[in-house]
Amino acid sequence: MGKLEDLVVSTLESSNEGLTLAEIAERVGETEKKVFKTLRKLFQKGIVDSQKRRYKLLHSER
Repeated sequence: MGKLEDLVVSTLESSNEGLTLAEIAERVGETEKKVFKTLRKLFQKGIVDSQKRRYKLLHSER
């Protein structure tokens, strides 16, 4: 995985209820646009899921 993908995954690992796009972007220090593209890649890989605009890990890749 890339650096931003790793950051997003580690950020989501620390949240039980999931995080919004804005919360993830703030925590990793990137724009929402970049984080959204990363989340889309992680979604396609089956690593994250989204419900009610909150993103959660499906399982840990670490």
